[in-house]
Amino acid sequence: MLSSADNSAQPATGTAAATLTARIIPPDRHPITLAMLDRDALFVLKKLRDAGFSGYLVGGGVRDLYLGKTPKDFDISTDARPGQLRRLFPHSNTIGRRFRLVQVFFRGGKTIEVSTLRSLSEHDLDGPEEVLAPNNTFGTLSEDARRRDLTINSLFFEINGATIIDYVNGIDDLDQAIIRIVGEPAKRIARDPVRILRAIRHAARNKFSIEARTWQAITDNCEKLTLCPTSRLRDELFKDLSGGAAGPWLELALDSGVFLTLFSLYQPAFSETSAAALRSRLLNLGHGIDRLNRRDPRQPDYLLLALILIPWADWRYQLFSKARPSPQLFQLGREIRSDIDAGIGLQLNLSRALRQEMVGILVNLAQLLHLRQQQGWPKWLRKKSYFQRGLLLYHLYLEATTGAPLPEELFPADAEEPAAGHSRDRLPHQRRAQGETPTHAELQPAKHPAETPPRKRPALASSRKGGIFGLKKK
Repeated sequence: MLSSADNSAQPATGTAAATLTARIIPPDRHPITLAMLDRDALFVLKKLRDAGFSGYLVGGGVRDLYLGKTPKDFDISTDARPGQLRRLFPHSNTIGRRFRLVQVFFRGGKTIEVSTLRSLSEHDLDGPEEVLAPNNTFGTLSEDARRRDLTINSLFFEINGATIIDYVNGIDDLDQAIIRIVGEPAKRIARDPVRILRAIRHAARNKFSIEARTWQAITDNCEKLTLCPTSRLRDELFKDLSGGAAGPWLELALDSGVFLTLFSLYQPAFSETSAAALRSRLLNLGHGIDRLNRRDPRQPDYLLLALILIPWADWRYQLFSKARPSPQLFQLGREIRSDIDAGIGLQLNLSRALRQEMVGILVNLAQLLHLRQQQGWPKWLRKKSYFQRGLLLYHLYLEATTGAPLPEELFPADAEEPAAGHSRDRLPHQRRAQGETPTHAELQPAKHPAETPPRKRPALASSRKGGIFGLKKK
């Protein structure tokens, strides 16, 4: 997925970049219409405009709408400061340490994040060699675009003319299906190596190619990921395993060296065994994770991570290829736990409970693989508390190794819809329209009752006139 695209489209960095002018794409030259925007995001944008501020839909929301997808988030940037936003939106909260964001709350637990336009940090492009630049300061639209990670994530949509504003040739990269880091790739990665994971993620999810200079910077600097906070790496990894493109992500992560940086416990396995066979098993498991997430996206993180560790556990301990009695498996589980604690447990800052669940489900899988009988499962095994969850991993293992399809009975009837309140829920389905331009009515002052939660009657108040607690006045 490496592209040899012409690098001349890449904007300059440093002082010369400050003179860049915006490319304005009118509504007849792009597919995004106001009807495609989330209702609450449009309310926030209109309220900012009516208060005299500029407001823009930014980042992934613009990218996904342009590609015909339903965005997971509708983030907004504005020239209003956090204090002004809090006064404008009473039902809001300020979050963030390095840079303050304002969350605007709506009914149903929905949140729209609004950020003030940021400047280019003096350390991000031309400053000293250090990872993770200091706090950003408020800036202009051009500066905010050029400090973002990828060109395709650096676009702005404004509602007054329904136009897209592009400072970094992001529209061209969207049209050509190219992933490109904004600015000088090696320098931007050195300042924040997590940009490596974001570049690979969007290439995998959108089936885009990574342009040559960006790919070279990724392969040359993937070891710098170890300098990042472990909690950031963990959160980014779980996004990739649960985002529906784990298979393509694993392929890029293996090719670039990112996989062995994140999963260093695999390094001896790739050195001492057939790298091609190990790679094939990992990719099969990655595609199995994607099929599982399409069927039911409510899978726990420990299950996804355990699937990735199956080839390692079999290489290191012959966990699945060699039958053992339960006492030996129990002892082996302690050794596996020790290896995980010293490896990815520290690298990814995994919680103690998550590590224990991973080890338990891997050991249970070994039991299931060797206790299967022609007549079915032993009755005593079916009564075990871990049997049902182990059964899913068992069939995922078979699917990855033999191609056997997942049985329908593994999934609940409502598996197509994530559980309410789940951390991976998407926003409600967005209304879409084709070929529309902004109307006068759409640009009128915002009237939106959803921002203010409804007032509730006291729990003990009577709905009948003349009394309370069910007692009526005489």
